[in-house]
Amino acid sequence: MEVSEIEKLINDALTLDELHVKFDGSQCVVIAVADFFADLSRVKRQQAVFAPLASVINDGTIHAVTVKTFTTADWQREKMFNLPL
Repeated sequence: MEVSEIEKLINDALTLDELHVKFDGSQCVVIAVADFFADLSRVKRQQAVFAPLASVINDGTIHAVTVKTFTTADWQREKMFNLPL
């Protein structure tokens, strides 16, 4: 699976200000930025990002997913420390 395919799955399901995806074999790191996250708990934020990936997680295409979510204001402060390599 390509990074662009993962990005499409997430972008088709969520309206994000920024999305950064790193995919290395079967491990995926997702950084999602949107102001609607401000109204959600940490668990709900992660569930929102995991949901569009459920089929590729369940079929084993993606084995491990790390999700970090930020509001746009939080992202301005945190982005230098959290960009995937």
